Amino acid sequence: MKQVLLEGGHVIDPANGIDGVADVAVAGGRIAAVGAGLAADGGRIDCSGKLVLPGMIDTHAHVYQHVSGRFGLEADMVGVRSGVTTLVDQGGPSCMTFPGFRHFISTPAESRVLAFISAYVVGGLEGHYYPDLYGPTGVDVQQTVRVAEANRDLVKGIKAHAEIGGFERWGVEVIRLSKEISRALKLPVYLHFGQLWPNPQVANETWNVDDILPAVLELLDPGDVLAHPFTRHPGGFTDIEGNLHPLVKEALARGIKADIGHGSHFSLDMAKRVLDAGVLPDTLGADMHGYNTTVPAPPGAPDTHPDEEHMFAGQERFSLAFAMTELLALGVPLADIVPMVTTHCADMLDMAGELGTLTPGAVADVSVLNDDRGRFVLRDNLGASITAERMLTPAFCLKDGRRIDADAPILPLPIAA
Repeated sequence: MKQVLLEGGHVIDPANGIDGVADVAVAGGRIAAVGAGLAADGGRIDCSGKLVLPGMIDTHAHVYQHVSGRFGLEADMVGVRSGVTTLVDQGGPSCMTFPGFRHFISTPAESRVLAFISAYVVGGLEGHYYPDLYGPTGVDVQQTVRVAEANRDLVKGIKAHAEIGGFERWGVEVIRLSKEISRALKLPVYLHFGQLWPNPQVANETWNVDDILPAVLELLDPGDVLAHPFTRHPGGFTDIEGNLHPLVKEALARGIKADIGHGSHFSLDMAKRVLDAGVLPDTLGADMHGYNTTVPAPPGAPDTHPDEEHMFAGQERFSLAFAMTELLALGVPLADIVPMVTTHCADMLDMAGELGTLTPGAVADVSVLNDDRGRFVLRDNLGASITAERMLTPAFCLKDGRRIDADAPILPLPIAA
């Protein structure tokens, strides 16, 4: 069996405590060895000056293309063509639509595509333009459990929403039902935080936005995930005064996890406040979707939604590596960022040892990133900016040992300071 060598890159493998220049040998779709001066009889790929990481995992993707309307992006564009080997679709498929997700999205994709199944039967159809579809009457606990059990290889958790627009309509009932599903399956629930829907004209209940986190935490178990800690919308990890919510550290201390879920929600200011308060999220989901990422249309393709503005202001071009660059610019060490896209993600998916590692014998999923130095301007959706001295961009990845170059049309172009 011939052995291909990724030669001379800066290898960072948190699972094995590796952080330095080394070679990575791949044979038969598996990691063969990691070390210095390894032999190769199947070719060499020069990775000098590049980062060589375990295949990156995006814990917050929206790739139920076509079925979820404008919301879902093409899986491989977000995945392997952006240097990411594993995607976790957050709430696109539901108990009603999961067979289509398996057949049309997960099976044909070159990327590995997993899912947190929607707690709502409507799933991610057209994103979330229609809040009334996401109430308690739209949750079928028994059917969702049944479908998730039948698709255990793909279903790794449950997706729901904890935000003021929903709480004003239904209180905490949707979260309670989501936890019924979660506990029946012994899988984590992933909760969107930060206002998503407008408040109803006549509220069924009156909630203070800062009361959402305490109400939710009473229902959660260790391993459950709070998303969007850096959100620019009310109801995240900061209170209405802009300070870290007093219960955040207590929640994390008892095993609740946090996923950045970047997307349109991300605020540089809020990120700095939360980081300065001593809170570093566990995982870094990109949260790219059709409302915040502009995908060039093929020549001659019709505009199916003419004259309609996106629901959110968007970055237009984005990648998981770009989100890593932002964290670097905010002062988070690279050694703390890499686990957020590798080992911590594998733990969240209960796939430690299978994914997010370069251990010999593991599947040969490898992400190779360019690590350019200079001065680059990074901007969030509110127009705030920060200057970065390093820019990480995907060069290529190996998925099951097969090379795929990073050529996605949504990859951001560096802006020099």
